[in-house]
Amino acid sequence: MSGAFPVDLILFAMIAAFLVLRLRNVLGRRQGFERPPQEQAVPGNLRPVPQAVPDAAAAAAPRGVPDARSAAGQALLRIRAQDPSFDPALFLGGAEGAFRMIVEAFANGDRDTLRNLLSGDTYAGFEQAIAAREAAGEKQRTEIRNVQDMAIEGGDLRGSIAEVTVRIVSDQVNMTTAADGQVVSGHDGVTEIVDLWTFQRDLRNQEPTWKLVGTGAV
Repeated sequence: MSGAFPVDLILFAMIAAFLVLRLRNVLGRRQGFERPPQEQAVPGNLRPVPQAVPDAAAAAAPRGVPDARSAAGQALLRIRAQDPSFDPALFLGGAEGAFRMIVEAFANGDRDTLRNLLSGDTYAGFEQAIAAREAAGEKQRTEIRNVQDMAIEGGDLRGSIAEVTVRIVSDQVNMTTAADGQVVSGHDGVTEIVDLWTFQRDLRNQEPTWKLVGTGAV
């Protein structure tokens, strides 16, 4: 009938709304394991120089700077006393750029880029892993889909040698394939990864690049 109340349409609308909310709740959960595919984040400024001001894309991840009264905060104050240009927030912007460059370079076997961004000992470890991968005929696929969070976890100053440890939470795709295309490790799903990276710089050196001296996972 033309004047009948469209009860069936209202019921369908309510069911559809309920399903949308359920999907949003499920897909929005962060469990630290596989995550649904997301749009590729724009890398932005990939310069590994923390003093350089990052652009809007590189600054998208939340920044965590420790309280000045904490041990890490006190270490950052000592670093700043020797190098007045040091700014923790800008350092994190540069650290994100370096993180993206190093992860990509390692996956691609780009030794030249790694040599410029890593300390000698750290580079030796990365190069050994790349050489082993090449000898086995394997290929590494790594994509950083998103950097969720960047936070300074610690700092140290020994003489003029400054070190800053950063906690990096990112969404990545990691997969290693053999020469025949078979998956050796990893998968093509998005996984949340938490890294602890330590950067070092001699404050007496005019070269502003902080080099990676240590990596770890949480």
